[in-house]
Amino acid sequence: MEENNNRESLINRNNKLSRSQSHAYDELKSFRSYLRWMCVDQSSMATACLSWAMFVLFGLVVPATSHFMLACSSCDSRHGRPYDSVVQLSLSSVATLSFVCLSRFVRKYGLRRFLFFDKLWDESETVRRGYTNQLNRSLKLLLIFVIPCFVAECAYKIWWYASGASQIPFLGNVVLSDTVACVMELCSWLYRTLVIFLVCVLFHLICHLQILRLQDFARVFQVDSDVGSVLSEHFRIRRHLRIISHRYRRFVLCSLILITGSQFASLLITTKAHAVVDIYRAGELALCSITLVTGLLIILRTATKITHKAQAVTSLAAKWHICATLDTFDSTEGETPRHDSGQVFPVVGTDGESDRDDAGDEEDELDNSKLIPAYAYSTISFQKRQALVTYFENNRAGITVYGFTLDRSTLHSIFGFELALVLWLLGKTIGIS
Repeated sequence: MEENNNRESLINRNNKLSRSQSHAYDELKSFRSYLRWMCVDQSSMATACLSWAMFVLFGLVVPATSHFMLACSSCDSRHGRPYDSVVQLSLSSVATLSFVCLSRFVRKYGLRRFLFFDKLWDESETVRRGYTNQLNRSLKLLLIFVIPCFVAECAYKIWWYASGASQIPFLGNVVLSDTVACVMELCSWLYRTLVIFLVCVLFHLICHLQILRLQDFARVFQVDSDVGSVLSEHFRIRRHLRIISHRYRRFVLCSLILITGSQFASLLITTKAHAVVDIYRAGELALCSITLVTGLLIILRTATKITHKAQAVTSLAAKWHICATLDTFDSTEGETPRHDSGQVFPVVGTDGESDRDDAGDEEDELDNSKLIPAYAYSTISFQKRQALVTYFENNRAGITVYGFTLDRSTLHSIFGFELALVLWLLGKTIGIS
């Protein structure tokens, strides 16, 4: 008997290891190929060297060369680039942060472990299928954010070079030189925006897995579960949220600082005296700001969403507890006779409307106005239910950055702080009091 148990444990361990290892036909095969095409794959020494070379070329060398060699101080008012330094510094700094963080994640954890695919072996089929589908949609989401910005940048650069702004024949011919310079600048812009949005989309993907797990976890309150299994599952979810917070906390904090500094620098140079702001001079600056702010909003919205879902478990557990308590008193006092163990409370909203009415897209397994069926708590005592609710109230999960929970109140504080800085800066530049 003991030998059979040891053999079964070894088989299970081998199954876990075989799933956590990378192989040619795993779920990440197509995703790895896309990363290879984007020149950010670092699964081997050769691809890592190529990835770093592309980063140095398109993230640092091309922007610096473009700024110092193509400044065009003698150009007319339409072709001047007075805000190019802020554009290049902002994009390159955030792209550098994103690339360094992505390289560290892949080198330290590996792609499968970083994306939590090694943890999917003990998840439900619903979670596995939903996470795999979200992985396939992530690349489409990446293109949705990158392509519009790149198309706008292409239109601006092609106009800038085609109208004769650059007259530096470093290849012996003006047309050939302008073509090469335009292509290199466009590749640099595309590469930097791809790297920035890739890290943001990967954060969104990882958090989506935890949302799927939380929605699957909410089903334990719809069946007759024991408190021990509920606690162990919640422990596992909280641990994964702490892992995500620990991995991304530097990136989130540094991104917030860099992007905020970039926006204030843009505001400062565009509101100073004698500054000319039009689509020809400040169009690229506006496009850079939209790109960076969009990436930051992806991170903050994803973090607050998963924090809201994680904290909604407390409300769900309290509702489960009160439904069980009311049902117990009704059965004891004989006010509501029970015909079978499958009695269900009438599902009615707070305003007396039926559940069939449209409640919007905000309701899901975690956050809804449905009452809990009686069979979901028939074997759990009042003391255990109360202890579980108390535990949820004092152990709220979510994404944190050095101890600060990223929830809606934190977003309100960030918005208020930055609005105060904006008003102060405007008061110093254009006299708003």
